[in-house]
Amino acid sequence: MLAVLLDPEKCVGEVLRKTLAQLEKTLPDLLLIGGSSKSCSTNALLTTLQTIKTPKILFPGDASQFSEKADGILFLSLISGRNSDYLIGQHVQSALQIKASRIEVIPTGYILIDGGTDSSVSRISQTRPIAADDIQKATATAVAGELLGMKAIYLEAGSGAKNPVVAEMIATVKKHLDIPLIVGGGIKSKKQLKTAFEAGADLVVVGNIFESDPNKINEFVNFTRDFNSEER
Repeated sequence: MLAVLLDPEKCVGEVLRKTLAQLEKTLPDLLLIGGSSKSCSTNALLTTLQTIKTPKILFPGDASQFSEKADGILFLSLISGRNSDYLIGQHVQSALQIKASRIEVIPTGYILIDGGTDSSVSRISQTRPIAADDIQKATATAVAGELLGMKAIYLEAGSGAKNPVVAEMIATVKKHLDIPLIVGGGIKSKKQLKTAFEAGADLVVVGNIFESDPNKINEFVNFTRDFNSEER
C-alpha cells in the first residue's frame, strides 16, 4: 500500500492546489495528515480534503494535531528513543479526547532510523536515531513494540532523509513481525519505492518529494497499482 503524507504547514497555497488536482485524478491507499512540528492544527487541511474519497489518518507530531475530522490516527510511541514525552506523555494529553471521538486508533511503534540527515523528528524529540546498519537493534526494538501490544511498526528515516531505510533492515524486521510494517522517509523515486515493497514493507509513506512536485503523486500511485497487479 502507498500513503501520501501531507504536512498541514507545507501543504498550502499552490502546493495544496496542485495536490488536490492530483488527488481528484488518482487516489493513494491512504492519506496521512500531520507533521513533526509542535502546535500545528490539522483541522483546516482535513476540512479541505473532506471530498477526497480515501481514508485520512492522522500522523501527529504532538497532541495538538489531533482532529475528530480524521478517519483514524496512528497513535505513535517513539520506542527507539527514551524521551518519556514521546513514549507516553503526549498520549496522556490527548487520550480522553481521542477515546471520546471514537475514531479508529492504531497503536504504532515508531522507530527512528538514521537517514543521513539531522531530521526534525530527532531534533524535536531530542532522541538519537538507530544507526542505518544496526539491523539487530532495529529488529529487537520492533519486536519489543509488538510484544507491548503495538498493532503496527513504523521504520522512519525522517522527513527529507538523504537515505531511505535499507532493504536488508526492512526485510529482517518484517521477518520477525506478525503485524504490519510501515516504512517512510527518504523515498524519492519509484525505484526506491519498489525496493521497499520488495523488501517487505506493507505500507510505504511518501511525502517530501510530493511537496516539491505534486504531479508525482499520480506516478507513484500508478506504480503501486502496477506492482500489486504483477504475478509473483
